[in-house]
Amino acid sequence: MMKSDQFFNSTMKAFKRVMLALAITVGISSTAVKAQTNPFITDMYTADPSAHVWKDGRLYVYASHDIAPPRGCDLMDQYHVFSTNDMIHWKDHGEILRASQVPWGRKDGGFMWAPDCAYKNGTYYFYFPHPSGDQWNTTWKIGVATSKKPASDFKVQGYIKGLESMIDPCVFVDDDGQAYLYYGGGGTCKGGKLQDNMMEVDGEMKRMEGLEDFHEASWVHKRNGIYYLSYSDNHNVDGKHNRMRYATSKSPLGPWTSQGIYMDPTDSYTNHGSIVEYKGQWYSFYHTSALSHHDWLRSICVDKLYYNPDGTIQKVIPTPATTDVQK
Repeated sequence: MMKSDQFFNSTMKAFKRVMLALAITVGISSTAVKAQTNPFITDMYTADPSAHVWKDGRLYVYASHDIAPPRGCDLMDQYHVFSTNDMIHWKDHGEILRASQVPWGRKDGGFMWAPDCAYKNGTYYFYFPHPSGDQWNTTWKIGVATSKKPASDFKVQGYIKGLESMIDPCVFVDDDGQAYLYYGGGGTCKGGKLQDNMMEVDGEMKRMEGLEDFHEASWVHKRNGIYYLSYSDNHNVDGKHNRMRYATSKSPLGPWTSQGIYMDPTDSYTNHGSIVEYKGQWYSFYHTSALSHHDWLRSICVDKLYYNPDGTIQKVIPTPATTDVQK
């Protein structure tokens, strides 16, 4: 009888060990299958995501802000910064700039459209378009705010002199430290070198040649020695607008060779994207109207981006929207 009890107790202990191991395994698997959800910011409306990886190892997204109730895009104001170290959990670092903090800006504010950020020699440079007068469409300036931190304490230093009235600044810093400014709108994209102070153009801004159907939202990244200029086009069929296109070059200022479309229209009237590598994976950032179902209440999203062996970009298929985002 004793042997039978010992056998039973031994069997139960072994069974408990197996069940514990199974529970641990299930727990690990449950954690492993967590994935990025879209939109990844759901407590406010955001657009025009500019994504960068800085020296602290985190990925930062600088976004514009759609204000509810919507009234077109003139109310846009109050830039926010978000960051992550795992592409799942996002931290809102809060507001970093609003129109009322721009001394030379339009007196009625608003019109804080798609921004960008760059880092050089210990300083973060935040670039933003903003009108300086009531005739907003003819008075755009590319403002510059600086900070020693990536997501706070930005102070407006002025604007880049000598530019045309256009929007959507993008600043790309090459491997040799040379910074390039791109901007545009209304079918024109221009690019040129920045001086070391990151606030003045070095030479003239030149029209970027070879882009097919350029509309706005220029973005430049580099991979394997090839420069990629991505942007939104003028597509407008059955209410579907703004496909995302790209072109490639062996030079940061072109000439460019059109490579086609890497993202079809989303459910929003506009799109504006950025492309960045993080921890060995490339990502495409963009915006949709998935939360609001309103063209001017947008939300930023992200999906993985893949390249073909010849360096061309595979089409990005946006993941279905969900509001089940873990903060």
